[in-house]
Order: sequence, then C-alpha cells, then structure tokens
Amino acid sequence: MSHENVETIRRAYTALAEQGVEAVLAFADPEFEATTPPSLAAEPDTYRGHEGVRRWFGSFGDAMERVYFEGKEFASAGDKVLVDTMLHARGRTTGIEAEQRAFLVWTLREGMVIRVETFAERGEAAEAAGLAQ
Repeated sequence: MSHENVETIRRAYTALAEQGVEAVLAFADPEFEATTPPSLAAEPDTYRGHEGVRRWFGSFGDAMERVYFEGKEFASAGDKVLVDTMLHARGRTTGIEAEQRAFLVWTLREGMVIRVETFAERGEAAEAAGLAQ
C-alpha cells in the first residue's frame, strides 16, 4: 500500500501543477483537513473539506502568483507519505521570485487524502509520518 500511496501523491502534485486546484479535489476525501503552522504561514489555519482545499490553495494567490509546488522527495510509512516540498512563487506586487521549503505529511484513507500536515523541519515531519529513526 505504501508504494500506491506515494504514486497517488505524485499524481496529485502533477495534477496541481498541470491543471490547478480543481484537479486536486479528485484526490481529496470530503473529510479532508489541512493545517498550516505559524512557522510557515502568516495566517496559520485549519482547512476542511473540498472548500477548505480551495481556500488553502487560494490563500497563496492573495499575495503571490505563479505558485508552484515541487515534490522533491517522497517517503512512505503505512498510510502516510512525507514529501519534501519546495513552494515556488512570485510576489504579486513586487515581482520578486520566492521559494519556501516545507515538509508535508499526507495521510491517505482508501486511496484518498484525508489530511495534510505541514512542517518546517524534516525531523518533526518524519516523526509525524512514522519515519523517525
């Protein structure tokens, strides 16, 4: 199941990059929940359901354009997939290119994403994913 979960998350990253947030909804369980911590977000929050997915990704568009999530490394443990992710964007008013690294732990249930937790540090993410050594 772990390999299948990694492939599901890879497809979700590709769908987001190629088709946008609406394509990602095909991977999100109706009970989806995402959290963003204060260390990585100006307005930390919890986002729920498909509307939450839209709001989560829409929050990036308020200040940035050309937002792109790049999955660099994928590791799995059971129902969780840890992705070393680079967020690429350009400031909407400044035009300044920016990058932010984050570690996302995706939890799947029956092939659908039920939860995403975002971490600033790999160690914290690995622990949450059950990959800590």
